[in-house]
Amino acid sequence: MKIEKNSNPEDSKVYLIGSGIASLASATYLIKDAGVRGENIHILEQDNIAGGALDGAGDPENGFIIRGGRMHEEHFVCYWDLLSNIPSYDDPDVSVKDETFEFNSRFVSHAQARLLKNAKKMDLTSFGVSLKDQANLMKLTFSSEKSLDNIRIEDWFDEDFFKTNYWLLWTSMFAFQKWSSVAAMRRYMKRFIHLLDGMPKLGGIMRTKYNQYHSVVVPLKRYLQERGVHFELQTQVKDIEFSFSNNKKTATVISTIDQNKIENEISLGEKDYVFITNGSITESTDNGSWTKAPILKEKTTSGSWMLWEKIAQKDIAFGNPGVFSDNIDLQKWYSYTVTLKDSTFHDYMEDFTGNVDGTGGLVTMTDSNWLMSVVIARQPHFPNQPKDVKVFWGYALYPDKPGDYVKKKMSECNGEEIMEELWYQLKIQDLMKPVVDSGKVNCIPVAMPFIDSLFMPCAKGDRPDVLPKGATNFAFLGQFAEVPKDCVFTVEYSVRCAQTAVYGLFETGKSVLPVYDSIHNPKVLIKAMQALSR
Repeated sequence: MKIEKNSNPEDSKVYLIGSGIASLASATYLIKDAGVRGENIHILEQDNIAGGALDGAGDPENGFIIRGGRMHEEHFVCYWDLLSNIPSYDDPDVSVKDETFEFNSRFVSHAQARLLKNAKKMDLTSFGVSLKDQANLMKLTFSSEKSLDNIRIEDWFDEDFFKTNYWLLWTSMFAFQKWSSVAAMRRYMKRFIHLLDGMPKLGGIMRTKYNQYHSVVVPLKRYLQERGVHFELQTQVKDIEFSFSNNKKTATVISTIDQNKIENEISLGEKDYVFITNGSITESTDNGSWTKAPILKEKTTSGSWMLWEKIAQKDIAFGNPGVFSDNIDLQKWYSYTVTLKDSTFHDYMEDFTGNVDGTGGLVTMTDSNWLMSVVIARQPHFPNQPKDVKVFWGYALYPDKPGDYVKKKMSECNGEEIMEELWYQLKIQDLMKPVVDSGKVNCIPVAMPFIDSLFMPCAKGDRPDVLPKGATNFAFLGQFAEVPKDCVFTVEYSVRCAQTAVYGLFETGKSVLPVYDSIHNPKVLIKAMQALSR
């Protein structure tokens, strides 16, 4: 049944659940392309700040914090389309897109110390992939996605594959695990094959001027608020009621609870809509400190996951959240943000790597039991960061293994202990001891129980379609809605959801921009094959 698009939405109210990039993009397209009035758009967010996974906060005294950072590339067509009309954080006459492209023209990714072993740079002239593994990679690329339901990466490759430079680059760059979905890996291989040749140096990878909260979320929020959009923070959606009749599915009531535990019901009129961000990768995170390890929270603490579970029980077309959220030990990893009132570490890393800050990106210690990585962004990474303060970010994929120096699981470590392990891995303990002793280092670790949940092996239907068959006034958004061909764990995926939802429910005269299709470019294929065989 074809969706009847709304061509006269002046009186329509739209409720967006969650304030991540998918909702912010949806609100922008609703105003710009669909003609919905800004004052009729309500963004319902359970936290006290907007932005979802695109975060960044703090100050020099208490420490800065970012849970992670999304890598970009020039062919994120939906994302750059969105940001081409949004004034940047610093200059209202320059768009976020133009600011970012100009920034990346000056600070080009060219990592010269991408992988380390025994604190020395590894030779990455070869991916180290055997003929058998090359054949398996090619076989995977050309397999049908429907044949890969519920298959893990470790089911597809032999154990030797996971010792190759290719895998070490891949797992640390994208945060795939051996038990992640091989179908998701296949999408990445097809979607980003044009970047394969430059992968050892992070060639083609783009980053924002500041952290993504200040570079992307704040400008989008400003743009929307100037147009009357309501941001209703600390408002959690507990349930959504639907009516099912004549092969139509219609959302009817949104149940909320605010910070004062006051419950409310929003009845949806005939011209009203709700866009649902189902699931979240940064939900239920917990921050530790220099002296305290973060706490790993349970799913019951997550408003987003609990909401999806309630919704999913109402119709098979609404997906299967348990597939993505019931194995926290396979989905979690821990990150950390370091604030230094001293330049010793940054000066050392610039000299050691040969990269000025903002050009090196990810540095991974391959013999670290935790598989530690650090990223030194261009400084300042925050608008309120003084010149004499430096910030860097890191993460580890194996937080339940004991450290090589700190004989504890990373998950049990406070910020000081994580830094002790990092200094050991880089062989700079003596260099950094005076800095630490002077109190000029702060490290805030973060536990994220669902951060890798989007890579869990799954089957067709486990993610609901953005617009389920028969949906009349609702859509699913974000990393757990199904978007054919595109890759989760990217901002592009979320913005593509927004275009799909808005252009599918409203008469805009626009179509969703196609996924960049480099896999069918013969020159790209030849170059990728040559890179794999080096």
